[in-house]
Amino acid sequence: MVNKKYLLLAGLCSVFLAQPAFAQESGSATSGQWSSRDMTYRGQSYDIMDSSYYPKGRLDQYRRYMNHQDAFPPKPRSMWELGVGGGMFNILGDVPTLLLWNGGGFGVHAHVRKAWGNMLSTRLQYMYGVAKGLDHDVSSAPYIQSEPAWNGTNNGYSYSANNKGVARNNRTEMHQLNLDFMASIHNVNFYKGRIKSSPYVFGGIGARAYKVRVNAVDANFQPYDFDAAAAGITDRGARRDAFDAILDDSYETNAISEQVSGDRHTIFDDKLLGFAPSVGAGIQFRFSKRVNLGIEDRYSFSAGDDLIDGHRWGGQDLTPGSDGTNYFSVGLNFNLGNARKNVEPLYWLNPLDHIYNELSYPRHMTLPDPVLPDADGDGVTDQFDKCPGTPAGVAVDTHGCPMDTDGDGVPDDRDKELITPTYCQPVDADGVGKCPCPEGCGQASACANIGAGSITFDNNSSNIRPAAQSMLATLAAQMQSNPTCKVVVTGSGNASKIQQQRSWDRVNAIIEYMSEKHGIDRNRFIFQYGQAGDANSVMYRSAMSGEEGPANQAPPFPNLRRD
Repeated sequence: MVNKKYLLLAGLCSVFLAQPAFAQESGSATSGQWSSRDMTYRGQSYDIMDSSYYPKGRLDQYRRYMNHQDAFPPKPRSMWELGVGGGMFNILGDVPTLLLWNGGGFGVHAHVRKAWGNMLSTRLQYMYGVAKGLDHDVSSAPYIQSEPAWNGTNNGYSYSANNKGVARNNRTEMHQLNLDFMASIHNVNFYKGRIKSSPYVFGGIGARAYKVRVNAVDANFQPYDFDAAAAGITDRGARRDAFDAILDDSYETNAISEQVSGDRHTIFDDKLLGFAPSVGAGIQFRFSKRVNLGIEDRYSFSAGDDLIDGHRWGGQDLTPGSDGTNYFSVGLNFNLGNARKNVEPLYWLNPLDHIYNELSYPRHMTLPDPVLPDADGDGVTDQFDKCPGTPAGVAVDTHGCPMDTDGDGVPDDRDKELITPTYCQPVDADGVGKCPCPEGCGQASACANIGAGSITFDNNSSNIRPAAQSMLATLAAQMQSNPTCKVVVTGSGNASKIQQQRSWDRVNAIIEYMSEKHGIDRNRFIFQYGQAGDANSVMYRSAMSGEEGPANQAPPFPNLRRD
């Protein structure tokens, strides 16, 4: 028959081999990734601004947080952990223990765990274990008189009958229930948002029920001849192997623990009840949001009980010491709960995750309106102004340079021939071309004091920014001072249907703003759109003498608006 130790080892190996089967959750992202599709920050462990994660009793704090009345978000609901596993169970007492690979003790367990914060949690664990021990040496008969006796009345056989030496041994069967108070010690991480391992320490209170038997006689109820088995063998390990070779697996004799227990209560087939405080440490490795692997070691005290292994040094008349138990285990843990309303157990969440992501990608943080420097006040921030120091009142293009309508190299504010044909260029310092100057070309036209300018819009927006509103206020004052002059408003962007519609929307927004805000008659504007140039800008200038055009046009592709 296959030995239990090989079955347990095979089970442990299967746990490790199963690790590759747990792939990374789909839809996860590295910290710092922003999805523009649904405007959800996916780098965090959960969306802290989603109210479905908070129970009713914490919604008031959630509302205060969202309204910037409280700096701290509430604690979300979290999943419960259910764990199962197994490992090596041993007694640290008077009889040398047999390890799992030597046919020794094993244990299995199950637990439920609940997190109360990012560091603290409690766990209720049940463990069933069987521990075995076997001495390296033979004890003399006088020494062993108070040791366990055969529990039957068939022949009254004593464990140390006939003054034969005895190799002390035991098989202890135990049930143990513990309530543990646990502290995670790695979930606060300053360098990673997602925690892949979670080490912890714990201490707890508990109770055990155990029964000890010894292997005193063979199948014929005859004492083992340990002296003969050890004859000539000096190595301790070899002697124990010799003892193990002659022992069967009966463990038919009750140990003396019940004889010295007084009025202690029993349960589960006369198993003695006892107090079992314990301490330990472990580490968990995260496979997915639902599954993790745990490795743990628990040491349990016995509160003065020196007979958990059925033996004690010097017999029962001496003051007893204390035997302890050790349980080293490996297990799989599963997080249970509705993922739409519960986050992972809080000991898997880094409390700095939200803070760091809010600093890098603010969604909730209250930020002041940006103030961009514009030293010359031309409406183009210094960062993009290619012509700093432009005189006040001079119309500029999108690069902050003075307007040059005819492109002759002389800014409009100094150009005495505002529209010089290309064939008449180059021009002189006053902007006058080499062609004969038309009559009155050196005189300022009636509308020359209406400046030209450029309005810049944000990407995919038709909203007029505050800086542009001040420019339009100046234009409105100039038009009111020249009631017979018209202004050409030209929108750029013709690379696609969307750009053409956006160009129309922006020209229309400026004309409507001038009409509604400043009372300028719409018919004083010439509506042009879809021209070549910067797709995010709209130019305006005074109309030339005799220049006409529509004050309004039908939108080219109204179904393509994107606001």
